[in-house]
Amino acid sequence: MRVEKSNFTIVRMARLLEVARSGYYAWLGRAPSKRAVRQERIEQKISWFHGESDEVSGSPNILADLREDGEIISRKTVAKTMRRLGLRGICPKRWRTTTIIGHADAYPADAAKRQWDVGALNQIWVGDITYLRTSWIPAVVATV
Repeated sequence: MRVEKSNFTIVRMARLLEVARSGYYAWLGRAPSKRAVRQERIEQKISWFHGESDEVSGSPNILADLREDGEIISRKTVAKTMRRLGLRGICPKRWRTTTIIGHADAYPADAAKRQWDVGALNQIWVGDITYLRTSWIPAVVATV
């Protein structure tokens, strides 16, 4: 009704919506409830903690931050509030195995023909590469 107040009279809107004008005016002057005040405070804290973590933290980390800050709140409430605010944590990507096992044609031809001792140094070189799973960045180890 407040939004359409410039287009229609309060009397007409109250009649169409089947509410009392006095109820509308009472609602306008009413202070926010304790629940609404707490919810607004929680939303501000969740937004702040999420921003401080460079938008990485999800609901478990935000929950720990809120509890450390003195809030008594459940994990589901934090998750629901984050969904309502459109905030999401970043999950690490699932590790994908890149090695193909059991396919003989997937391996390159054996250039050394398994003859490692050819009588001179630096005639045959062998290399290998492997991927290491780390918590932050992918790591590759190459040996020669």
